[in-house]
Amino acid sequence: MQAIKIGLFGYGCVGQGLYETINNSKNFEGEIKKICIKNPNKARSLSADLFTTDKNEILNDESIDVIVELIDDAEAAFDIVTTALKNGKSVVTANKKMVAENLKYLVKLQEETGRAVLYEGAVCASIPIIRTLEEYFGHEPINEIKGIFNGSTNYILTQIFSKNTNYKAALADAQKLGFAESDPTLDVKGYDAKFKLSILLTHAFGINVPPAQIINLGIDHLKPADLEYARENELEVKLIARAKRIGDKVYGFVAPQFTKADNRLQEVRNEFNAVSLTGEFCDEQLFIGKGAGSLPTGAAVLSDISALSYDYKYEYKKHFNQATLKFSSDSLVQVYASFDNPDTIDLNDFESIHEKYFSFDHSYVIGNVCINKLKDEKWLNNKNLNVVLCENGVEDTLGKLCVEDLKAEVSELKKGHDLLVKISR
Repeated sequence: MQAIKIGLFGYGCVGQGLYETINNSKNFEGEIKKICIKNPNKARSLSADLFTTDKNEILNDESIDVIVELIDDAEAAFDIVTTALKNGKSVVTANKKMVAENLKYLVKLQEETGRAVLYEGAVCASIPIIRTLEEYFGHEPINEIKGIFNGSTNYILTQIFSKNTNYKAALADAQKLGFAESDPTLDVKGYDAKFKLSILLTHAFGINVPPAQIINLGIDHLKPADLEYARENELEVKLIARAKRIGDKVYGFVAPQFTKADNRLQEVRNEFNAVSLTGEFCDEQLFIGKGAGSLPTGAAVLSDISALSYDYKYEYKKHFNQATLKFSSDSLVQVYASFDNPDTIDLNDFESIHEKYFSFDHSYVIGNVCINKLKDEKWLNNKNLNVVLCENGVEDTLGKLCVEDLKAEVSELKKGHDLLVKISR
């Protein structure tokens, strides 16, 4: 087999991890021919001849077999990926935001060009979840996919509950160790996990759901009183991404959730990720691996490059053969909502309330609320309100329609009934 020549965009954490894995792999024949970088003046350990600031030097080089895109700019990444495909080159990318926001178009462009885009490194790093869904579960209906998709928040939450610390201290520790960015917004507000869930919805259920349609709540509003409540009730908190098929609908969201000691996801610590799959025939399977880091992500990218050498492509079997499901947020979930000021919350937003606690410095309500309600500004971006899903409440309520949606369904049924009566006459 002829050695693969790679054109690399980006030489940050993952790019350096890829370079190291390539040079230490005993079963891969390939080399990085050229690396496109933004800042030519930055000190680097490799020869200056290997680098360029001209993207076209790589994109138009006919001797380069594969384009690998590892930059953090989603718009620039999209331009690189689409240009490479149109130039007849297959691509490997780890840019989860770019893939999630453009997946429908990327699938179409792959069909048109006959080239492939692989992005295993974009979702949970070292866990080969996309190829598992494509190959092993390609023809088996998936009932549920859930898990810990973000290593930064999992590290923070692990420190909070294992060391009895608070959110700010745990975040500072994660930033010091390089597990969280100086601006941790994408991680702690659940956007990173949402991008990954959006991608997996296509491979698990065959539906394309742009990230903007998926609700994401983060862990950045956790207060000491919330942690005290969890500890008193022998609970921990995990940021969980979840999608569940019920009938012809798939319900999905990202939110912090209370977990009990017997929940297998509670055992997943620090920067590790976990993906739980439940199939129609195989029942539940749990995959655990490092979800971040130079070498784990670099290894995932190298695996994709190697797969391209054998002309591997995602077949999107569920998308093309079983794309009859609909994504929905019209369902109930049980939440713990905490606040300092009673004016922060409107009890009318709850369809039922199971527990209430009010005091001068901290209050909370536990009750059932429609997922769609959580889109409202007063829920989603309210720094005075913290929301955590109740573990049993998710299982007990998911799939049960909200009152307004039940009314809409009844109205549609009535219209259908009236039409049948009119026809029969």
